[in-house]
Amino acid sequence: MRLEDLLSFAFGALAARKLRTRLTWTAIAIGIAAVLILTSLGEGARGWVLERFSGLGASTVVVLPGRTATRGGAPLVATTTRDLTLLDLRALEERVPGLVRCVPIAIGEVLVEHENRGRAATVIGTTSGFLAMRDTRVALGTDLPDADLERGARVCVIGRTLRRELFGDANPLGRRVKLGDYPFRVVGVLGAQGASMMVDLDDVVLVPVANALAIFDATSLFRIVVQVGAAADVDRAAERVSAVLRARHDDEEDFTVLRPGAIAESLDDILAILTAALAGIAAVSLVVAGVGVMNVMVVSVTERTAEIGLLKALGASRGQILSLFLTEAIALSTIGGLFGVAVGLGAARLARLWRADIPFAVPGWAIAAAVGVAVVVGVLFGSLPASRAARLEPLAALRRKV
Repeated sequence: MRLEDLLSFAFGALAARKLRTRLTWTAIAIGIAAVLILTSLGEGARGWVLERFSGLGASTVVVLPGRTATRGGAPLVATTTRDLTLLDLRALEERVPGLVRCVPIAIGEVLVEHENRGRAATVIGTTSGFLAMRDTRVALGTDLPDADLERGARVCVIGRTLRRELFGDANPLGRRVKLGDYPFRVVGVLGAQGASMMVDLDDVVLVPVANALAIFDATSLFRIVVQVGAAADVDRAAERVSAVLRARHDDEEDFTVLRPGAIAESLDDILAILTAALAGIAAVSLVVAGVGVMNVMVVSVTERTAEIGLLKALGASRGQILSLFLTEAIALSTIGGLFGVAVGLGAARLARLWRADIPFAVPGWAIAAAVGVAVVVGVLFGSLPASRAARLEPLAALRRKV
């Protein structure tokens, strides 16, 4: 029996029972769409978290004040026992070989004012290495100047949101802003940055670290970020950083050294497992849809007993009868699966329109798996009714009333 004969037989049978066929398609489509939608949500959350957590890159080491590893605290919230200072940073620059840059970070929130406009914004005290470490450049003007850490010039680089709120369409370069009680001159404007490590970089002011410490009336740094030449050197650099700081802190490890690249890899593994778990939970609905396919096929075999007897009387073999009904079951589930894929892709696209910052996307493996599962559902749940049809004896089938 040719393939076109099998398909003609299958689609003809499905078309003869439109309502039943459509309901079964819908059940399968819902199951497949649920799998794809939850997979898309999982992948989107995974991408969003990794993008923000691993923004510093795989070749960096972050030093936090306080020993969080022995206190059970979250990695981003350290319990301070001794400050990290600019002298610590100087020691790392001088005594840790192979560093590309060593960047101090002091952070706080102040009122930023220009003429009669004001806005609360995050001020980050750092150096010109901050943007270089992030592989970013200013969109307008220049970066912070290379200057002595203890005597920074009164200049700043502002985010694009802050520029819009304070200056509108006017050119902000060379204009004065007031950060708390301190006047600063704008020398640069950042391009679109988005959020990173829970800070909106479109709404920040970058100033030399010495000036930030003066604004905050502080001597301690929020973080020190060390960048090495290659990711392979990170472990060695982390050990050396720990050794230098222990020596400066009276042999006490009252700080925490984090490797964002390694943590991002661990998060990636965890989130991948969670995404697969979400897809597995949604796949349970496919079992329900499969039972629906089997029910439809059982009813179809019962209703078409006489037809099966006639086919056998005309010389159709058991294998051909089995193929006919299996083709019908596979066609039923595959069409439902394709509808489900269309719904899932459409939902992912709507989600991207709703939250453009989250990379909702249905991965290719999920689409292939969804269609494959739909076919498998048709085979598994169509096999029993198809086998039942193939085993019918011709005379008994012809005598049975439908």
